[in-house]
This record gives sequence, structure tokens and C-alpha cells, in this order.
Amino acid sequence: MTDPQVALLMLGSFIFLIMLGFPIAFTLMGMAVGVGYYAYFNAERMDSILDNRIFDLLVNQTYSVMANDALTAVPLFLFMGYIVERSNIIGRLFSTLNIATRHLPGSMAIAALVTCALFATATGIVGAVVTLMGLLAYPAMLKARYDVSLASGVICAGGCLGILIPPSVMLIVYAATSGVSVVQLYAAAFIPGFLLAGLYIAYVIARAWINPSLAPKPTKEELGDTSLSHIMWMLLTSFLPLAMLIMAVLGAIVFGLATPSEAAAIGALGGLLLAAAYRALTWDRLKESVYLTVRTSAMVCWLFVGSWTFASVFAYLGGEELIANFVIGLNLSPLAFLLLAQLIIFLLGWPLEWSEIIIIFIPIFLPLLEVYDIDPLFFGILIALNLQTAFLSPPMAMAALYLKGIAPPHVTLVQIFRGVMPYLALIIIAMVIVYNFPATIYWLPTLFYG
Repeated sequence: MTDPQVALLMLGSFIFLIMLGFPIAFTLMGMAVGVGYYAYFNAERMDSILDNRIFDLLVNQTYSVMANDALTAVPLFLFMGYIVERSNIIGRLFSTLNIATRHLPGSMAIAALVTCALFATATGIVGAVVTLMGLLAYPAMLKARYDVSLASGVICAGGCLGILIPPSVMLIVYAATSGVSVVQLYAAAFIPGFLLAGLYIAYVIARAWINPSLAPKPTKEELGDTSLSHIMWMLLTSFLPLAMLIMAVLGAIVFGLATPSEAAAIGALGGLLLAAAYRALTWDRLKESVYLTVRTSAMVCWLFVGSWTFASVFAYLGGEELIANFVIGLNLSPLAFLLLAQLIIFLLGWPLEWSEIIIIFIPIFLPLLEVYDIDPLFFGILIALNLQTAFLSPPMAMAALYLKGIAPPHVTLVQIFRGVMPYLALIIIAMVIVYNFPATIYWLPTLFYG
């Protein structure tokens, strides 16, 4: 076999192994070391069986990942999200928004979507948002006689917004992979992120207005005290503190007052202060938040180590060049290349999570962007939109599986899948809007950074 054929066999074997359930990070490192040993093998220069450049490469890649400034923000943002999640701020916020939107069709679903969007700015962890809102808002909607599929779609779609809306951890990882500025990515993602959230809310209002039986209006008993003074007090004690924390973090990044890592540290400290203010900062909650932060951060870091080592061996064997020459030989237009790339990412989203897709497969596309004159910033936002579908599209819709794991026994997976399907169409509409109106991506980066 030629070296490029070995590279393709290496890639195909990796996909096969992870579909069998092998741990992704360690499968990457194992295959990279195994195939890399073959790739760098030189019997004439060997002093021992350990005298192979693959081991030097693995050590260097590990050091590079741990010394990457952009990745420093990941554990800090994760800690902010986990500590906010456990301080009951989100529960207060949902209750407040439910009362504030009571006169709109589908008010409880709108409150859930807005809460998801705001929570997404505090944590980019899809599983955490879907799980928390599934425990908090989903039973409330079912109790209020909401249609099961409608309620399911709201929780699943709203829970995925954290992939796109800053300070998304996914955007930090894409920036570290592509070399694009995290700050510009955050600015570029604002309008597409809230455009998608707005499309979700408009859809819910339209469905509830056309068919009120899908989302009955809440009764006075369900709402409780709806006086203006009570609503204002709830807004001041739930919405305002979280909004101020989010604006402080994102404002510091967008206006150049702090680096993403420094702003993430502000967010982590702010999350601790909020939890303390709500008297929710117990030792057990703090310990659990730290544990979850360390576990998730370790997963991301070791994925980087494995994927960068894997990618180095793959490129050394000529795999990237082979794929690039094949794609260029198709004589695709820039639009056709974008469609092909987005289709591949969509399909990869069934067996893989966003972290594996960004770290492992995006580097294969990046060298081709220059060939087709596509801006990596523009490409990254389209990917972030596309990855929403990866979490929602059957048969491997992870958001639906998260919700099914905590839903009442009578809720079937088919009902959840039925509920998420309209949101797939809305994501495609958002991608079409963003593609045809690039100002939705470039306006804020141009305004702030020229």
C-alpha cells in the first residue's frame, strides 16, 4: 500500500472504531502512535525500539495544547456555566419569563426558549442545557397541557443554541483549530445566534396562534402573583444579575477590555458571587462544579492532543493532499464546495459530537478554503449553525436522547423526533439567510475591529 492509502485506511479505521464505542480521544492517540510508528520508522537510525519520532511528536503536541492561550478560557467558561446551573438562577429566570410573556401565544414555550438562549451564553454545553431545562421547564409544559412534541422540540432546539451563541466553547475550539480570532468569532456569531433564536420563537408563536390547543394559555392559578410589582421584583432578582454577568463577560471581550481567558475568569468569579448571593454556594455544589469542569476540560484537551497528533501523521502520509486533490479535481464552485462540506459535517454529526468534528475533521477542510476563496470566519459560523442540526437530526440526535433520558415514561422517542423536525427546517432557513446576507456575520466584526 502507498502512504496516502495507509492514511485513508487510518481515517476509515478510526471512524469504524468510534462507531463501535471506543473512547474517541484515546482511539485517536492510539491510532496516531501506531500508524505514526510505521510512518516514521527508520531501521538504519534506530538505537532502540523507542527511538521513533512519533513519541517526540506526541510529547510536543501535548505541550502545545496545554500552552495554548485560547484553550485557557474553556475550563473557566465551563466552571461559570456549571456553577450558575446549580445555583437555581435558571429556575428563577424561567418562572419570571413565564409570567412576563403570559399574554403571548405559547408563553411557556417562549419563556423556555429565551431561558435556553440566556443560559447558552453562560455555558456552551448542550447536554447541560437540555438536561436542566428538561428537568425544569419540560414537566411544567406537560403539566400545562402542552403538546408533547411541541414541548420536546422547544427543549431540544433551545438547548442546542449554546453551540452558536457566545461565549460558545465550540467557537473557542474552532478558533484554536483554524487560527481565527476568538474575539472576531464571538462578534460574528451574535446576529446569527439570536436570528436563529428569533426564528424559533416566531415559529412557536405562529403554531400556538394557529392551533391554541397545542399550547393552552396558563391559568391564574398556574401563574400565581402577576402584579406589576411582583414581576419587577422577580426580574430584578433573576434576570438582571445573570444579564449583568453575561454583558460584563461578553462586553469585556467584544470591546477589547480583556482577552477571552481574562473575561472567562471574570465570569467564573461572577458565577461564584451570584451563587453566594442566592445562598446556593454549598461545598457539595462547588465540589461538583469543579469536578465536572475538570472532567469536561480534560476531554477537550486530550481530544486536541490526539487529533493534532493524528492529523500530523495523516498529513505526513499524504492523506490531506490526496483529499485536497480529489476535491479540487471535482471542479466545484465555491457554493458547491460549501454545500458538500456542510453535508459531510451534517452526516458526521450523527455518530460524533461537535468537539470531535471540529478538532478532527475541520482541519481537513481548512486548506481548501483558500482554494475556493472562502473566509474561515464565514465558514466557522456556517459550521456552528450546521452543528445545531447534528444534535437534532434522527437517528442519532443527541439532544433528543438527552431529553428522553429524563422525560416521563409515557413520552416516546418518536414524539421527541417529531417535535424537533420543524427546527431542522428553521436552521436551514437561517443558513440560507446568513449565506445570502453575509453582513449578518461581518457587520459587528467590521464595526468593532475594522
